[in-house]
Amino acid sequence: MLIRKLFKFESAHIVRNCSSDRCRRSIHGHSYKVEVLLEAHALDNGQMVYDFGLMKSTIKDVIDAFDHAICFWDKDDPEYIRLSREFSARWISVPVSPSAEQFARIFFVVIDAILKNTVMKNGESDVRLHSVIAHETETGYAQAFREDAENARMGLIKLEDLVFSDQVKAEWHDPDMMNKLIAGEPFVNPEVPQQVQG
Repeated sequence: MLIRKLFKFESAHIVRNCSSDRCRRSIHGHSYKVEVLLEAHALDNGQMVYDFGLMKSTIKDVIDAFDHAICFWDKDDPEYIRLSREFSARWISVPVSPSAEQFARIFFVVIDAILKNTVMKNGESDVRLHSVIAHETETGYAQAFREDAENARMGLIKLEDLVFSDQVKAEWHDPDMMNKLIAGEPFVNPEVPQQVQG
């Protein structure tokens, strides 16, 4: 079974080397929608694949990090990067171009790591990330699957290569979240009292 959770954010970028002159030469923004699709072949004690409420903490923090932020490719012009960091409290440096395709891959890599490091506490079974869809506009989106996230031909994305500004991290539930994720520290879901025995 598949479930889907939709997130929204506003973000700015430049997509270097793309065919569109406006996109490759000018800072511009989009109203993004990100769909996170989870799958499992069993249901938890609440008879859900994964409680939507659990996706409102760490997973939401990662996606919300991009809201009202400028996102830049870490190989872009050093002066552009310097100015982006100087004049925006919210910025994110990524090891690939910040296109819709790469956003879908970035979110896949991070959310997959979160789920793998999460200690489930309510009978969840074999929950895994199916795919991530990043809508850049109302008419255009990219969908990343596991084979895309791990495809070196599309550019390697390592957790330690994603750099979030201090302001972004300060707004997370846990400002040390990415360091803990990189270190493989577990995220523990809350214990749930069983009201009905089934």
